[in-house]
Amino acid sequence: MTVPIVLAGARGHGRWHLDNIRRLQANGLVQLAGICELTPLSQEEIPDGLGVPAQSADFGALLHTTGARIAVICTPIPTHTDLALQAAERGVHLLLEKPPAPSYAEYRRMADGVARAGVVCQIGFQSLGSHAVPAIRRLIAEGAIGEILGVGGAGAWARDEAYYRRAPWAGRRRLNGVDVVDGVLTNPLAHAVATGLALLGTTRAEDVTGIETELLRANDIESDDTSCVRVSTARGPVTVAATLCAEEPGDPYVLVHGSTGRITFWYKQDRVLLQRAGHGPEESEHGRTDLLENLVEHLESGADLLAAPDETGAFMKVVEAIRTAPDPAPLPETAWHLLPAERRRVVPGIDGLVAASADTLALYSELGVASWALPKEVST
Repeated sequence: MTVPIVLAGARGHGRWHLDNIRRLQANGLVQLAGICELTPLSQEEIPDGLGVPAQSADFGALLHTTGARIAVICTPIPTHTDLALQAAERGVHLLLEKPPAPSYAEYRRMADGVARAGVVCQIGFQSLGSHAVPAIRRLIAEGAIGEILGVGGAGAWARDEAYYRRAPWAGRRRLNGVDVVDGVLTNPLAHAVATGLALLGTTRAEDVTGIETELLRANDIESDDTSCVRVSTARGPVTVAATLCAEEPGDPYVLVHGSTGRITFWYKQDRVLLQRAGHGPEESEHGRTDLLENLVEHLESGADLLAAPDETGAFMKVVEAIRTAPDPAPLPETAWHLLPAERRRVVPGIDGLVAASADTLALYSELGVASWALPKEVST
């Protein structure tokens, strides 16, 4: 039997979920039974092949009337916990977009409520479905690059000024007194943080022993757009540097440092480069398991879940550290400029700084390159 699904949040990134559900529906795995949006989608907004799903702004009622077995939640970050618990109370399993919550307390409320309800929840870190992740873990376990020294992540992306006007919560730390925490490390480049922690095998909250942050912004927003974080764990540090103000945007990557080599993982491409002493470079490409498909397989045949809530606890510790850190420091006007044609702000030299952080596991302020990266901006 196909699994009935309700999608909450079908515009914006939700369009990706519509297309993915259409793919799985064509394969006979699922059926889109309902769409929850404040304003119903027109038929033109619903991809061909999905039929005419029920629509309602009342999430709970829609779950009841459609008999949904799975809810995909792709709504604003502050709504995640309450919607997830509504579904859990009705026995509906979950694919919950990342970040799962805007604070560690809300994450625990969600995870504990889901566990009490006895339903399954998958957190939407799509990179954790890459077959490269277990392949890299095997290389590490086999000692392919010697003793592990740490993991660095680099993300140099670009977002125009309209990106921060797409929704009231975009680029906000709080909205109407409620936490949002929509920063570069917690939302657009959250995968770099989660993937780095996963490769090191330090995904649970108790694996984290300390966190240092440097949060800055070039755009006229509340939250951060150019930041770095170093997470201390018993297995070594995980340092991630990221910006949405790149000069030349590129694919983000995670770099595992060893005493005799290193492994680079471009997680959006599922591409791996192994470099080690005494060998030539070895490049490989890997497949990927879709997280919704994995959730269905888990429910139907007991396949291992790829991104359970407890396996994102370390990431949520990072979210909490960013939430409670001092507000991001505005970069001086001399540190950025506007590209008029693209209507976006660029920080000269940031691409190299992001790469250098991943290479050295250093924070911006420790690299001694940018005058605006001052130690006083560090929060532990």
